[in-house]
Amino acid sequence: MIRDNFPSDEPEIYVEKAQGGQYASKLRGYFIVKETKLKFNAIAFGRIGGHNISLNLTKKTLSKLKEFGYDTENFQLLLQRKLVEGEVILVDPTKKSNIRP
Repeated sequence: MIRDNFPSDEPEIYVEKAQGGQYASKLRGYFIVKETKLKFNAIAFGRIGGHNISLNLTKKTLSKLKEFGYDTENFQLLLQRKLVEGEVILVDPTKKSNIRP
């Protein structure tokens, strides 16, 4: 069974590193689904044409999502939307707590 509906709190996205400039930023982090931590890399673009995310998930991550029964294409769109809308938790490497924007 392929799942297209997600609970509102799934996935929970953590951004561990964000670096970049005025027009684009590289993001590295992970998301949690089914109590499993899965990593991602992304490039966030702004300005002309609005905000957008180029998301990169490994084959291993995509396989795990399929194993959980998710439609990987729809799941990636959900991750992109959450990243663009700021539905993330920023990980502060100097503290044990995380920051919610």
